[in-house]
Amino acid sequence: MPEIKLNYHKTHFLTSAPDIRHMPQDSGIEIAFAGRSNAGKSTALNSLTNQKSLARTSKTPGRTQLINLFEVEPQCKIVDLPGYGYAAVPEQMKIKWQQALGEYLQKRECLGGVVILMDIRHPLKDLDQQMIEWAVLSQLPVLLLLTKADKLSQSGRSKQVKLVREAILPFQGDIQVEVFSSLNKIGIDKLAAKLDSWFMPNFAVADPS
Repeated sequence: MPEIKLNYHKTHFLTSAPDIRHMPQDSGIEIAFAGRSNAGKSTALNSLTNQKSLARTSKTPGRTQLINLFEVEPQCKIVDLPGYGYAAVPEQMKIKWQQALGEYLQKRECLGGVVILMDIRHPLKDLDQQMIEWAVLSQLPVLLLLTKADKLSQSGRSKQVKLVREAILPFQGDIQVEVFSSLNKIGIDKLAAKLDSWFMPNFAVADPS
């Protein structure tokens, strides 16, 4: 079967939901984007889709309290999960967000993969590792996107990628590590290619046998 290439520039906002009970029908394939609130998640989504304000890049947690859904094609959705680890929100809200995240990862049947974004200078914090663990336990493939790669030299990037690849070996999951920079347009093609591969089953022709 030929490889598919989706046009992420056509991506549009679909809806926001406080938890999975308020989300659209559990069908098609959803790819979730997760990460700490300062990991550059919204910026990465805007770079992928070539849209300046598809995902809000506000410094304060407003819309980030909600699960935001974007449609690339019918039955192909990108899900922007609430940013975790935000220091300035009440503890109760943090617990609520974590519950919503855990529930989404464990119970959403159409979830096809998880992109976890981490600042390349500060990867694999406790909540990042918890997110990886959740995804692996749910038997989901993971793309670890090391953002803000422009902040490091080429050798610095390579060193961080090597460290992260070694550190995730104990998780024993389907985990790929790539560098990303919205500013220097690094890694956008690799991100799109990975999403294409995860969305692929939506376009597979049913086997008549």
